[in-house]
Amino acid sequence: MKKQVKSLYWLGNSLKNLKEMPEDVQDAFGYALHLAQVGEKHRAAKPLKGFTGAGVLEVVEDFEGNAYRAVYTVRLKDAVFVLHIFQKKSKSGIATTKQDMDLIENRLKQAEEMHKKIG
Repeated sequence: MKKQVKSLYWLGNSLKNLKEMPEDVQDAFGYALHLAQVGEKHRAAKPLKGFTGAGVLEVVEDFEGNAYRAVYTVRLKDAVFVLHIFQKKSKSGIATTKQDMDLIENRLKQAEEMHKKIG
């Protein structure tokens, strides 16, 4: 039986940001998003701290000393929403900046609104 493939939606500048990243990073994030679309989870996908439940996930990819992150939600039925893709700039620890967390939170709200309209 063939799996139902969830629709993929890009919010804000997330697709543009992905296209500006090194090819290896693009490949890793693309594969992680594909797995999410078919209902599976990439080995590096973890729930993003600060969000309840496992509906908001992040994949961290290190490439040539830089850290890149893709944040997406599988919380909404039949859809995967890419909330934010960025290069981590902070040198202080592994925490995601408040600015990035606020952006992710706002885009999650946008995803929920979009989902109501399309679903």
